[in-house]
Amino acid sequence: MRRERGAVLLIAFGIAAGVDLASLAVGFEAGHVAAKPLLMPLLAAYAYTRGAPRPLIAALLFGWGGDVLLLSDAEPAFLAGMGSFAVGHVCYLVLFGGPTGPGMSGRPSYRARVALGVAYGLALVVAVASLWPGLSADLRLPVAGYSALLTTMAWAAARLGPVAGLGGALFVVSDMLIATGVAEWPQPPRPDLWIMLTYLAAQHLLTRGALDILGTRPSSTPAKGGASRHTV
Repeated sequence: MRRERGAVLLIAFGIAAGVDLASLAVGFEAGHVAAKPLLMPLLAAYAYTRGAPRPLIAALLFGWGGDVLLLSDAEPAFLAGMGSFAVGHVCYLVLFGGPTGPGMSGRPSYRARVALGVAYGLALVVAVASLWPGLSADLRLPVAGYSALLTTMAWAAARLGPVAGLGGALFVVSDMLIATGVAEWPQPPRPDLWIMLTYLAAQHLLTRGALDILGTRPSSTPAKGGASRHTV
């Protein structure tokens, strides 16, 4: 029954995501404003039915806080939204640094993780240096600090394997699109559509990757050795 509810919630998330993206594609602002606040609560509720670890649910709910705050174009709302997402990234880091299960055998090797870390580090330096001149003085340090936290989260996500790793990378892409807009770089047509498309894919892949490796069984399902594992 719990998994059936999870399937319904995942379908509802997909519908809300479709409405949001379609609204952005045609410039229907009211549809975006209505659908966007539903997205992360639905994904978090689905994750809960799958026995998600608490840091995953917290990360998604802080993402929801950021989503709602970024519906406003005001700079204080932008900074508050960035702060909410930053706390969500800390939750993801706690999650990725926690106990691991047998599925972790497919994680990248130590050398691959070091190489990925170097690549993310170089990308961070290039991105911040490129964005710096276009940012207002009061945004430069917050954006640089947030970018460092984001790239650290994306690098750590690869610890869970390629699904979560791709989710982390897409989160970087989504936030870079936001940052280039704030810095007044040339934007593609319908930039909000691409921001939300990459963001939704990122959150879904991070959730899926975490649940596949770290999600707990429902309490009715016996774990190895006959003991039941706790569900959040």
